[in-house]
Formats: sequence, C-alpha cells, structure tokens
Amino acid sequence: MSRRWRPCGSDSELAASSVAKIIAITGKGGVGKTVVAALTVRLLVEAKRGPVLAVDADPNLNLNAALGIPVAQTVGDVREEGLDRASRLPGGMAKTDFLRMRVQEALVESEGFDLLAMGRPEGPGCYCFANTILRACVDHISTQYAYVVIDCEAGLEHLSRRTAGDLEVLLILSDPTMRGLDTAVRVMELARNLGTKIAQAAFAFTRVAGDIPAALADAARDRGLPSPLAVPEDAEVAQLDSQGSPLVHVSSDSQALAAVRAVLTKVGLIS
Repeated sequence: MSRRWRPCGSDSELAASSVAKIIAITGKGGVGKTVVAALTVRLLVEAKRGPVLAVDADPNLNLNAALGIPVAQTVGDVREEGLDRASRLPGGMAKTDFLRMRVQEALVESEGFDLLAMGRPEGPGCYCFANTILRACVDHISTQYAYVVIDCEAGLEHLSRRTAGDLEVLLILSDPTMRGLDTAVRVMELARNLGTKIAQAAFAFTRVAGDIPAALADAARDRGLPSPLAVPEDAEVAQLDSQGSPLVHVSSDSQALAAVRAVLTKVGLIS
C-alpha cells in the first residue's frame, strides 16, 4: 500500500481531517493481545471497508511477526535519531519537518494494510519536543486510514501516556482468572479517569476451554465490565506460533478467527 509523505498539519488542520476508527486492544501481559490484534487486522482487510493501519505499541515488537512483515525502524528510533541529528540536518530543513518525514518513512507497507511500530519508550534526556511532534505525526498519519488497530503494551502504560487517544472501540482482554479480570477493571477505570472518549467498550476472556466459568462471568458483570465474550484456545494458532509463522495465516476454520469475527461484528466494525 503506497502512502506518499504529506507534511503534518497544525492542530486545526488535523481536527479538520478525516477521523479513523481506532481500535485499541489491551489487557495484562500474556492474554493474547497480539493474536487478537493480528486477526483483527486480517478481518478488517478482508471486509474491504478501507485501508488499515496496524500500530504496535508494545516495545517488544511482536505484531509484525504475527502479521508476517519485517520492521526496520520504529518511532522510538526516529525520536533518538532526531535528537542525535538536531544540529546536522540538511540545509533549510527544520527539526520538526525532519521528524515528520522520518515517521512517515518508518511505515511498513503491506498488501491491504500498513504497520507502524512505536518501539521503546523514552530514555534519559528531554524528549518533550520530539514526543509532541511525533504524537502529532502519528495522529496525522492515522487520518489516511479508515481503521487503526493498536496492539497495546501490557498493563496500563499506553493509557496513562495517552498513546491510544480517543477510541472507536476499546477491547479489553483477560485470561480466565480473577487477576486478569482485576486488570481489566483497572483499565476501564483509568480510561474513565483520563477522560478518554470511548464509543464502545468490549470485553473478552481469552484462551477459554469450553464455556466461560459462571463465577468469572458474574464477577465481570458485577465490576461493571461489558458482557464477556470468549476467544478460545486454538490449536492452529498455537502451531503457527510454535513454528514462528505469521498468525494471520490461520485457516478460515480457525476457532480464534471466528471468535474475533464475532467480537468485531458485535461492535459493528464488520458484518
């Protein structure tokens, strides 16, 4: 998917641009966020409702492998490069323009979707200016897509740093344990406290064998979470993962793919 670089505009210009539907997938570590994010990208591409941007917001960079595409640079690399080269930029190029251009160049293009990896978080030193520009550029890039799927890092950091911004769908995942459920509750509470606008919230237990245990389903409802859905253990996904193969290559008979399709259908992203 070819995306020609366009300069990032002012805040008013960004506000006037088209707004992508942003889907953030979150939960504690090990619940299968990357699996669900990759399958979400596949299903949105298959739905053919517009271009899709996948954003890997986890510094561990797993989404690209799940999607089957390499990553050469991350937004974190661009930030470091901008600070290192601030005094050695080509004549007439402002640091702002350089960062904007390099963020666009960090996009990995693939058939039906593009990928942007956020990379490692801030290191020592002052990153305020660079981060402000980078956030504006990522926001601007998002306007070129119909859908943005964010594979969030484990825990709550992505929300406290406002990585996700306002959301069309917040999909919270938990393994079938009370500890995972407690993390899901904290995610919802933090999102509310930060004032994040969420059009729809969905909640799913992953790696479920059979039905969701009644005690967990009741606990989820008692804590104010949406009615829980289920994404089952999938032997085909596990086999691809063990082989290091892209998870999006699961067959159309995959139970996990069917479950993610049901989630996306429930929130109205596909039909």
